[in-house]
Amino acid sequence: MPFSPDPYAALRSAARYVRQFRRKTFVLLVDGPVLGDPRLRRAACEQIALLWTFSIQPVVVHGAGPELDTPFDAMSAKVRMDLLADLQASGVPCVGLSGVDAGLLRARRRPGEGAAEAAPWDGNRQGNYGPVGDIESVDTRLLQHLRTGDYVPVVAPLAGDPSGGVYSASADTVAASVAVALGAEKLFFLLPTPGLLRRPEEPTSLVPQATLTDLAALEQEGQMSAALLSKVHAIRSALVGGVASVHLVSGVLPNALLEEVFTNEGSGTMVVREAARVQGSKT
Repeated sequence: MPFSPDPYAALRSAARYVRQFRRKTFVLLVDGPVLGDPRLRRAACEQIALLWTFSIQPVVVHGAGPELDTPFDAMSAKVRMDLLADLQASGVPCVGLSGVDAGLLRARRRPGEGAAEAAPWDGNRQGNYGPVGDIESVDTRLLQHLRTGDYVPVVAPLAGDPSGGVYSASADTVAASVAVALGAEKLFFLLPTPGLLRRPEEPTSLVPQATLTDLAALEQEGQMSAALLSKVHAIRSALVGGVASVHLVSGVLPNALLEEVFTNEGSGTMVVREAARVQGSKT
């Protein structure tokens, strides 16, 4: 590393963003390869720990690992415990929850599922927590209570209904719904790619800033990976619901999350609702 005449220049630059985001809520979705790879998962947890150290209030939502057919089989439970353990090892006082706890997430069965699939989970079915549900509401009281004590909630995408049914929910949708309900400043998706790519097969085709209109154009042109398409609805929902910005960030490149938060240039893609928000700084 070349000698800097001012070794504290980077710290002074980062301090601007520390002040800007202190006590603000960031919701972060960790899933796929990032969740399933121990090295990547630990690196993500270390970055989340630094956000927490700077008095940013993270809420973590996790999906399943990359090789799991169902969201919550025995292997997925292990990955969940590993995530909690890695956060704890990074100094984060975290609490694992599901959307069923204290009625955090309410859902209804997704239309079109067969009657056999529609039966609520009975506790005996292996590797499957019942049908897929669509989120109807978020009760943030438990999250707020934990955050008051400086704990970091880690939410699994399960949801319940008033009759006792338990449903699997899209982790993307859960992250967006929680971000809206908490009035989050930012929502992050940690990806195996650098961010939104204009050409999915070319990592150098990163789109650093985008609006909902840009997303719609890329989708219409077919210039969006299948994995990212599943997140587009959640991005729209979050921004329309009042989240200031959504960030698509690499969970593979070292310190990409920190670079996105604490530098003007960022590292991934910032998506905002209106074009005026993307002129100038990526904050």
